[in-house]
Amino acid sequence: MDTTAKKSLKLHKKFNGKLGIYSKVPLSKAYDLSLAYTPGVGEVCKIIASDKKLAKIYSIKKNTVAVITDGSAVLGLGNIGPVAALPVMEGKAILHKRFAGTDAFPICLNTQDSEKIIETVKIIAPVFGAIHLEDIAAPKCFEIEKRLQRELDIPVLHDDQHSTAVAVLAALINAIKIKLKLPSKRPGDGLKLKIVINGAGAAGLGIANLLLAYGFKNLILLDSRGALYSGRKDLQAEKKILSKKTNHKKIRGDLSICLKNADVFIGVSKAGLLKTHMVKQMNKKPIIFAMANPVPEIMPADAKKANALIVGTGRSDFENQINNVLTFPGMFRGALDNNVRVITQKMLIKAAENLASLVKHPSTTKILPSLFDKKVVPAIAKAIKN
Repeated sequence: MDTTAKKSLKLHKKFNGKLGIYSKVPLSKAYDLSLAYTPGVGEVCKIIASDKKLAKIYSIKKNTVAVITDGSAVLGLGNIGPVAALPVMEGKAILHKRFAGTDAFPICLNTQDSEKIIETVKIIAPVFGAIHLEDIAAPKCFEIEKRLQRELDIPVLHDDQHSTAVAVLAALINAIKIKLKLPSKRPGDGLKLKIVINGAGAAGLGIANLLLAYGFKNLILLDSRGALYSGRKDLQAEKKILSKKTNHKKIRGDLSICLKNADVFIGVSKAGLLKTHMVKQMNKKPIIFAMANPVPEIMPADAKKANALIVGTGRSDFENQINNVLTFPGMFRGALDNNVRVITQKMLIKAAENLASLVKHPSTTKILPSLFDKKVVPAIAKAIKN
């Protein structure tokens, strides 16, 4: 166990977790209680009963997000269940609060049945202004998100798909500017670069969909059985759809085969899968986004030894952190503030462009702004509007 792990255990034990609740109003005398609770609160309830939209004015609903998981796909840990997933959901909640001022609550459901998850979220939805789906395994996460988006009147976003995709697109916009020495806002000829995405779960499919929507043309996705291609017999619905939009040459095989003459590697898979000899098979000065957590597909030092031009990971202890904490606080902040019911792909692209534009002079060691840059959340929130 390393030092960080030991200190993390100590911190969580000391505070019994990371999250608490505080009162926005004083409760120091009887009259305070009469306003915040009985009898005064009765009048507030009557007003909301007459028009449910007023809940966003007279209650916490305007600023609340439910962070929902079933614990079936947590970090690099896999299906560890709802109780073990709670520390991660607490973490998401405090990130919401710290970076965007949003009141988020961790809700870990003791079921991994899609219909039960959907029904439970619908039942608890009156409390919340938005639903943040987190660490729910593919492929059921896709149907859960789609159903809830249709059946609820508040925004629903599966973080692993869309927030990660926005961060990757923003990083790629700036990385391509450096690689091709482009002054323009959009990558131009960079849209033709060969991009290999290793990992076809929620994050990989979300990234691929957003890159395609942006205009990238030459993508190959791989799952644990190799490249996705049109006609492959073992693909579930979401993978089948993307197999028809990517890998137009129908390349078959493993990562080593797919990476030949590639320009960009995007990893949302497992530790250590990208070897230095594979990086050397890529085109000159490739872009490497090794985003497996907590250990990336290749360590940055090894990628650079293999002549990678730019290396990004999901970690905060290396340069070029590409992590969805850059994106989801601002996305939910924008949805809540702008009364957005559905967060569209067009909004996600604009969010990525806004994020990329915050780095005025991208370099090989800085393609995205700091997580603590106060301009990040407003820039992304500005993109999430009707």
